[in-house]
Amino acid sequence: MKKRVYVETTVVSYFAARPSRDLLIAAHQEATREFWSRLAGRYEVYVSALVYEEAGRGDPEQARVRLGVVKPLRMLDIDDAARKLAERMVSCGSVPKANPEDALHLAIAAINGMDVFLTWNFAHLNNPFTREKVRQVVEDEGYRCPEICSPDELLEVH
Repeated sequence: MKKRVYVETTVVSYFAARPSRDLLIAAHQEATREFWSRLAGRYEVYVSALVYEEAGRGDPEQARVRLGVVKPLRMLDIDDAARKLAERMVSCGSVPKANPEDALHLAIAAINGMDVFLTWNFAHLNNPFTREKVRQVVEDEGYRCPEICSPDELLEVH
């Protein structure tokens, strides 16, 4: 059985973006593109209505590209259970109050039983301190927390 992967907006953005001159960002873009070619064959890939909303923002041409990237992927809705779990993550301080959409992404993934939560957001999502706090809140609410990782980390598995 294929693992279920939730792709957060930062991954879509890195995949669809024009090549960056910043070496770290360029490396993330390359890893994302390399990973993307393997994604559908190895995993069940999901995004959410929130990813669609975020992908549609900004420069109209880049938004069109991002939306084209996510269009073939399975979409998860944002339901009341996800909103409630996200609010809990924010109120407990596991995700900063200034970034409630980050908590909502994680909540959607957890509520829908994703195995992996894929992101390039190291500031608020993919770091050891946040992962520990988020996992605790998600499990306290009765859900299984997906593994939070970057495309680089998932590439290492294969």
